[in-house]
Order: sequence, then C-alpha cells, then structure tokens
Amino acid sequence: MSLAERVRKDFPILGRMIQGKRLVYLDNGATSQKPHQVIDALRTYYERSNANVHRSIHTLGEEATELLEAARDSVQFFIGASSREEVVFTRGTTEAINLVAQAWGRRLKPGDEVIVTELEHHSNLIPWQLLARDRGCTLKAIPVTDDGFLELERFAELLTPKTKLVAVAHVSNVVGTINPIKEISAQAHAVGAIVLVDGAQAVPHLWVSIPQLDCDFYAFSGHKMLAPTGIGVLWGRRELLDQMEPAWGGGEMIKEVWIDHAEWNDLPWKFEPGTPPIAGAVGLRAAIDYLNAVGRQAIRDHEIELTREALARLSELDDITLYGPKDAEARGGVVSFNLSGIHPHDVSQILDQDGIAVRAGHHCAQPLMRRFGIVGTVRASFYLYNTLEEIGALVRGLRTVQELLGSGSGARGPGSRRG
Repeated sequence: MSLAERVRKDFPILGRMIQGKRLVYLDNGATSQKPHQVIDALRTYYERSNANVHRSIHTLGEEATELLEAARDSVQFFIGASSREEVVFTRGTTEAINLVAQAWGRRLKPGDEVIVTELEHHSNLIPWQLLARDRGCTLKAIPVTDDGFLELERFAELLTPKTKLVAVAHVSNVVGTINPIKEISAQAHAVGAIVLVDGAQAVPHLWVSIPQLDCDFYAFSGHKMLAPTGIGVLWGRRELLDQMEPAWGGGEMIKEVWIDHAEWNDLPWKFEPGTPPIAGAVGLRAAIDYLNAVGRQAIRDHEIELTREALARLSELDDITLYGPKDAEARGGVVSFNLSGIHPHDVSQILDQDGIAVRAGHHCAQPLMRRFGIVGTVRASFYLYNTLEEIGALVRGLRTVQELLGSGSGARGPGSRRG
C-alpha cells in the first residue's frame, strides 16, 4: 500500500465531489489540506481549554498557556533548534520575514547592501524593497538560469563587505528548485553578512535541520504543513534575537512599562505582542505529530516519485513548456508549465470542471515570470496524500484543454494579459 493510500482516509475534504467529479487537489503550494487529527485538536481546544495565555491564574488560562508552550517545544525539536527561546510564533511566513525587516533592519545604514534572488516570492522581496528605500540601502538580486537554478558564480561577485543580509528561498514556490542554503550561508558569513531563509515551501516537504543549514533566520507557515491558517514561525539565532528590539509594541512583550519607556520581556515573548495565535499553535503541534508519525523521509520519497511521474507524463504532451530543474530530486514537489497558445487561467478553469485544483498566475513571483518572458504559469503541487492516478487525471485533463482551446481556437496565450 502506498503512502497516499494509507493517509488519504485522514483527510475528510479529499472525499468531496467537485462538478460531479472526485476532488483532485494539486494546489498544495498554496495551502495543504488538514487531517482530522488537526481538526480534532482544534475542536478539543475550543471546547475544553479556550482562554488567553500568560495572563489568567485559572485552570483554562493555565491549560491554554501549557498548550501554546508545548507547541513551541514541538517546533524546536521538529527543526532542530538549539533552544525553545529561538522559536517565535507569528501569523505566517510573511509576518516572520517582516518582523526581521522591521526589527533587525533598523541597524542598516545608507550604502549597506541586501541580496535577494530572482526567484523569490514577493513576501521575501517587498519587505527588503521597503527597507532599502527607507534606510538608503542597495538591493541586488542573484540571477536565475534557464532551468531555474541560482547563478552562484554571480552570487560570489555580488557579495561585498557592504553586504549585510542575504534573503533566499529554501525551495522555489514556482519551479521547485532546492537551493544550497548551507553553501549560500558560508559565502555570506565570509563577508560578515547574515542569511534569512524563506522556508515556506521546504519545511512541509524536506527534513529541515537548522544546524545543518547554518543560516541566521528561518521562516515558515503552518498552513502549508497540515496546520491551520494564521500560524507561522520565525526561528532566529539567539544572539541576534537578543540584540534586536521588538518590531511591534503591545501587551505581553514587556516586563515593566512607564509613560516614557518600557523594559522588554524575555525571548521569545518580546516578539509576540498581543494575543498570540493560540489555536493555530495547537493545530501546528498536532500537524507536527502527524508528520513525525508518517515520517518525513517517506513523505520526501513519495513526492519525488510523484514529481518524476509528472515531469515524464507532462513531457509527452505536445506544445507544452516545463519550467525548472529536470531532475525530480533537485526540486520540491511542484511542476510549473504552460500550454502553447492557452492562458494559464483558462487551463485552470477547465481543469476545475473535472474537479482538478491547480494554481494559475504569477504565483507572487513576478520578477521570475519576467525572467522567463511570461506573465504566468499553471502550477501543480503535490503532498503526501496525492497519488499517481491523480497525475494521470491531470494529464488527461490537459489533453481535454488542448482539444477545446488549441492554438487554432483563438485562445489567449500565456504571454498575453487578460482583460
């Protein structure tokens, strides 16, 4: 029995019918589905222990606090962090990256340099654009090759003593490239720069070990790894977190407050103002327990099999362009492509009529789209519950799309803009 066959029963939504067809969910890069173990954990929390944390000296308040902090411990061990104080709860990857830009970024001065890449999600680009504008810094980008790899030779040339930060995705959300974070970190550290990694597409799928990556900040979201929306994590090297002032002010991130000044709370709470995402943390812990029980290497092996099958089967189609590394082991479980003469949005809409959910558009990565000379792609992204049969359904659906909207049909091409 395959991994997918063993776990599919745990995901209630996978039994849903769409347009009279069984749901084929291939949009895991946007968000994953949730097993009943996570759904049950949320329900139990709200039915039995719902209260605010770190405040109330009563049973519910103490239970909620224990649940939140137990989730922090689970995250620490899941990513191999050296201490729980390095784990900061946020509301997602985007907020985690912005936290670093707001808090750590205050130290930057005019003339300092920040390096990003051409394949970044906007969440790991816009915060640095704003920071560079406000602090008078220079923003540089590592180019991308035709097959989706970073040009590391150019990275070495871009690094200077003025480089203060390198921000890079662990796994591309568009082409799936797995970037060599340890190598990038070593090169950045050699010139005195720090490294922030967007791990949103990596933590759900790879065995991520913070010590092995040797980066300085690592951000990821719960909702892409079976957990609820609205919960994320920023891991930061303790000495950096100790040096940083809070990004935002509010309750619970302080020890004492006077009218004109305040004393900040200890790590990690000085970066968690207000009421944290308590239920989200409960769900994240349940998701981590689930992934650990399944086995992260088993998940990775399954996704490689799915990706290899998808690359092979899609390559058999006429008039298709595939983007990213050709080797399934060099990429995450994601395949982006275009059908000649057919707009990605039209592909997605027709696939939906067969119950097949894919993503279409620029995937919040417009610089990468410009690099490839397109306005968008169709993206199929896989997870532990997807099957080889669903890859076959995708290919059959794409043949139907080509029959309905072939180049002679006047369909809008992927290089055009929809009105």
